[in-house]
Amino acid sequence: MKIAALSLAVIAYLAILVLTYYGYINLFPVDVVFYSSLYSVAIALFVFGFVLYLLPVFKLLNFFEKFNIMIIAGLIGYIFAISLPTVIDRSLSFYILEKLQQRGGAIQLSKFDYIFTNEYMREHKLVDIRLTEQSESGTIIIDGECVRLTSKGHSLANFSRFFRQNFLPKKRLLRGEYTDELIDPFSRSDSVPEYLCE
Repeated sequence: MKIAALSLAVIAYLAILVLTYYGYINLFPVDVVFYSSLYSVAIALFVFGFVLYLLPVFKLLNFFEKFNIMIIAGLIGYIFAISLPTVIDRSLSFYILEKLQQRGGAIQLSKFDYIFTNEYMREHKLVDIRLTEQSESGTIIIDGECVRLTSKGHSLANFSRFFRQNFLPKKRLLRGEYTDELIDPFSRSDSVPEYLCE
């Protein structure tokens, strides 16, 4: 009987989470998709806590079991927040699939550079949305026509570079060939770009 109650609890939380997320994104302005997803998770957990406490079917569960269910529900919510709305919002891989579908299922391989530069950037407002996210996260400030890193941004960039160079695969498959090019992508950057702020 307890296993049935635990299963019902997970199903109930998933239903509450989906409804909460759907309501949140349709009723409130969203600054950053990931943060809004996490807010939805927190609201759903709060509602779920009442459901767990008030519904008679869950009375046979003791406090420790209910506490564990709340932790599991929170982890499920976190997985949801990262794996669905955030990944779909940010994923170039999903964009490729959607673009192929939009264009009838096939695109010339040589045209993907054009698509990424001229269509992907424009269609997804990539620069605007990423600058908004970074600004809202406190990692950059936009000072007139200049975008500057904050101290938090410097710390995250240092961590990212360290992780990329030390903990990403050294032999990664890129179109049929294993390479380490992506652990130091800036090695192919212009040495003195013309876009620096004074």
